[in-house]
Amino acid sequence: MKKALNQMTTPHLSFAAFLDLARALGCVGVEARNDMDALGRPLFDGMDPAEAGQMVRDHGLRLVGLSQIYPFNVWDAARKDEVAALIATAKAAGAETISLIPRNDGTGAGNGERQANLRIALKDIYPMLVAADMVALVEPLGFGRSSLRSKQELVDTIVALDIADRVKLVHDTFHHALAGGEDFYPAHTGIVHISAVIDPSLTLDEMHDEHRVLVGPDDRLGTVDQIAALRAAGYDGPVSYECFSPETQALRDPLHDIGASFAYIEAQIEAYV
Repeated sequence: MKKALNQMTTPHLSFAAFLDLARALGCVGVEARNDMDALGRPLFDGMDPAEAGQMVRDHGLRLVGLSQIYPFNVWDAARKDEVAALIATAKAAGAETISLIPRNDGTGAGNGERQANLRIALKDIYPMLVAADMVALVEPLGFGRSSLRSKQELVDTIVALDIADRVKLVHDTFHHALAGGEDFYPAHTGIVHISAVIDPSLTLDEMHDEHRVLVGPDDRLGTVDQIAALRAAGYDGPVSYECFSPETQALRDPLHDIGASFAYIEAQIEAYV
């Protein structure tokens, strides 16, 4: 399994310490984030993107993703400028992808409206990706308030616009479960995000980002089953840990705990072979 680590899982670590952790965990790469303002954390801890990218490579890692643009499917001139700026930063840092997140506030979710907004945004973003030789990862969010819940809708739009060479989807095991466990699309999947929910008292509708913890035997999302199904269908890309739980983010020994969870997942995956 090509392990990766999303910066949101350990947001309190410096960027250098985050890279040290990823290397120690045997990861192939990392995902950096530009949305940790609440912690007073600028992208790359304020380092020049080229310097940060070199630091990633010096650790023997890939910068598999740079997050994020939100909400990408509310398309206007300002959003276009934001996408152009993120692409430029990603290129300077040597990032392989940028991340696009849909509107998630209960608006723009009507049938017809959401598909049109998705199509308008991706149609304009695609030439920017081609010009920069960049790939965008679009993440459907399984929350009921999301303007893009369905991977099927996303794939249909990608195919209709003939943009599959530059636009891939994020398969997030949390959002997959919340959206009802729809089909898998390994050929269109650019990265897999993993996390678990273990609180037995929560219904799917009550699960939120703050409940996302490390994967273990009590996971209610079927994360291991999802990874196994994707791998069996031909997916061989990064599997990246993205946890939002404050308890997980505050782990005193993330190397031990995340390492143990990765080991659990890999042992379970072996049982499928």
